[in-house]
Amino acid sequence: HVLRKFGRETESRRALFRHLVTSLVEHGHIRTTEAKAKDLRRVAEKMVTIAKGPDPSFARRHISSYVYTQKAAHILMTDLKPRFENRPGGYTRITKIGNRKGDNAPMAVIEYLAADSDYNQPQ
Repeated sequence: HVLRKFGRETESRRALFRHLVTSLVEHGHIRTTEAKAKDLRRVAEKMVTIAKGPDPSFARRHISSYVYTQKAAHILMTDLKPRFENRPGGYTRITKIGNRKGDNAPMAVIEYLAADSDYNQPQ
């Protein structure tokens, strides 16, 4: 699956997703366009997967090099990692919320799922 370019240069697009991931982690949910939410899902879920990895010091360094604030890195390691410990993937939800006034762009809310203590492992 090829990521969309969003009419931006590579470095600008990379910075956009770093900012979006940082905001998503810090706030738990953000409102953005559907296309950005769909591409952000890949990056946001990869951050949780890295946090869940076997080496916590590597995970913290890797996450800290991607997100823009230490607060976001701390939330990933102390809140999101234990929340999704038993979940094999699918940590985010995208909800369509209609079109944006002005340019009629389709909007969506992307959020991390709540703690799921009764999540059943696939059989």
